[in-house]
Amino acid sequence: MDSFEFNKILGAVLCTLLGLQAVRLAAGALFSAEMPVHPGYEIAVPEHPSSEAPSPKAEPEEPIAALLAQASVERGEEATRKCTACHTFEKGGPNQIGPNLWGVVGRPRASHPGFNYSAAMKAKGGSWGFEELNKFLTNPSTEVPGTAMTFGGIPRARERADVIDFLRSRSDNPVPLPNAAEAPSDVKSTGQSSGDSR
Repeated sequence: MDSFEFNKILGAVLCTLLGLQAVRLAAGALFSAEMPVHPGYEIAVPEHPSSEAPSPKAEPEEPIAALLAQASVERGEEATRKCTACHTFEKGGPNQIGPNLWGVVGRPRASHPGFNYSAAMKAKGGSWGFEELNKFLTNPSTEVPGTAMTFGGIPRARERADVIDFLRSRSDNPVPLPNAAEAPSDVKSTGQSSGDSR
């Protein structure tokens, strides 16, 4: 390749670069953005006078006894399918990430043999009555802060009642359902020898 050909190639590259620079300068002149005085967006928050009535509170949930009267073991079994990644429900089933839950209703907390419970669950004490299960299944980490159970909870009360009814059925001697007409009462330990939640 002689020097004349080389100069033509070099000239073409230089012209291309100069053309691109000219386009960039022209575009910057046409479409220049002004920098804001203060970065960010101003969000208008309406002032609410303190004399305004407080917002209405959420309606209280139906008592668990009334919900259990309408609960379904079949729906509860369907709802607990998401729990099988961590728990087993059959009699004599193995512990997994969580303990086997056969006979959990009415059992003392943190009492399933062979399972290493979190310190928070051991310290909580008490038994797994209907009301305790309802609160725990609503939000485990709020009911037992420090629990090793990472499940986010079951927000729908009727689904929780179905799950509790299914858990109640998983026993040699299922604990009787509470009377929906009476005030909710805790289920006491019935002397069975198996599981609960973490």
